[in-house]
Order: sequence, then C-alpha cells, then structure tokens
Amino acid sequence: MSEHLILTSDGPVATLVIDRAAKKNAISYRMWAAIPGIAARVRADDDVRVLVITGSADLFSAGADISEFTTLRKDPAGARRYADAIEAATKALTSLAKPTIAAINGFCIGGGCELALACDLRVAATDARFGVTPSKLGIVFNLPSTKQLVDAVGPAWAKQILFTGDIIDADTALRIGLVNELHAEPAKRAAELATTMASRSQVTIRGAKDIVRRIVDGRYEEDEEVHFMYSASVNSPDYAEGVSAFLEKRAPRF
Repeated sequence: MSEHLILTSDGPVATLVIDRAAKKNAISYRMWAAIPGIAARVRADDDVRVLVITGSADLFSAGADISEFTTLRKDPAGARRYADAIEAATKALTSLAKPTIAAINGFCIGGGCELALACDLRVAATDARFGVTPSKLGIVFNLPSTKQLVDAVGPAWAKQILFTGDIIDADTALRIGLVNELHAEPAKRAAELATTMASRSQVTIRGAKDIVRRIVDGRYEEDEEVHFMYSASVNSPDYAEGVSAFLEKRAPRF
C-alpha cells in the first residue's frame, strides 16, 4: 500500500484517507497502483460492509500528480501505463460489491473527481469545488471515467465540464447530480450513511448494486444470473430475519 493511502476500519465501516497534504492530496502513480490492492483487502474482510473514501487536510484531492507527467507520462508507452493504473484503480472501486461513499471537502479536481465518481455515493461540503480538467492539459479523458461522469450528470453537462475544464461549486454539483448531498460535515454524514447501510441486508445491497450496474450498462433484460439473485435472496438468512423482525415489530439484525 502507498504510504499516502491510509486504510482503517471501525466495525463494519472501513475508511480510506488520501493523506498527502503537502501535495494537496495529489494522487501519484504509486497511489493509483495501490488502490486495487486496497479494494481487494476491503472485499476480503467479511467484517467490513461499507467503504468511505475521504481526504486529509480539509480537501479531497487536487487531482493526479502533474509533476510526474514529464517523467512517467512523457511518451506514449508511459502514458499508457499511467492511464492503465488509473483505469484499474477506478474499476477496482466500481466492481466492489460493497457500497462506497466519497466524503468530499475542499477541492475535488481531475483524478480526485475520477476517484469520487468511481464511488456509489458522493457527499460534499457546502464549499467543495469540482473540476475535470484534461482540456487544460491536452489529455483525452479515458472512456470508463467519462462514462461515469455522463452517468452522473448526463451528456450535456459532461460535455460542458470536459470542454471547459471550469471549476464547479457545490450547489451546481448538487443540482446537476454530480453529488448526492451537501453537508456542513461531509465525513460525519458519510459515516451516518455508512452505518445505516451496514445495518441493512447485505444480500439486498449487493443485489441492488449489481442490478443498477447492469441497467447503467444498458442491460435491461433479466437473465439467469438475475433470477438466481432473486431465488438466493428468499432462501437467505437475511430474508428469514427481515420477515421475522417485521412480524415481531422489531428492528432486523442482519
């Protein structure tokens, strides 16, 4: 794991902190390369049900570490390796069956915004600022992250964000769907959401995340895998507990 990515857990909630304040939490190549391994640890830990990602020093991330671009991305082969590391990192998060929440303070720019878009939910501070800025660098934004941006805000706003590279305030981000909520204390609100999700049926949450992903990917027909999810859920301990709790007028214990 990169020294600038700190993973901790508190009961069913794991928190990944981007901790590189001296560089405004800029994400280096080594940090991108470490994220799939971190996601694998979260996936393998049966005690962890939700992952929260946030930044230190009152900001999420100023983006990828541009100082590396003249060395690690100075030629097509290096640029390809760098892009592959970013894509592997975001894919590791989007493919994680457990819910992910980005708790965003301050700036969430470029690669930081990519990381946030790879999360299921985004909770931002009222003074947060967002931007996707490849048009200021002469870079073509990768397809998976572009799709995540389009899925969040729609094609028209995605084009405006990508074409202009402008910085967007928190109110605009909420209005266009880039974030789910604004909160004075996003880390606190993310923790509340994570605790709630951790208390719910994980069978339901995993199934919902899978089905939403299928719909976003343009798959609208039910297949054998979906039918199996349905049948497995009604044969699960969660289903038995949920029904019993409802009939007994108590909170379920999943």
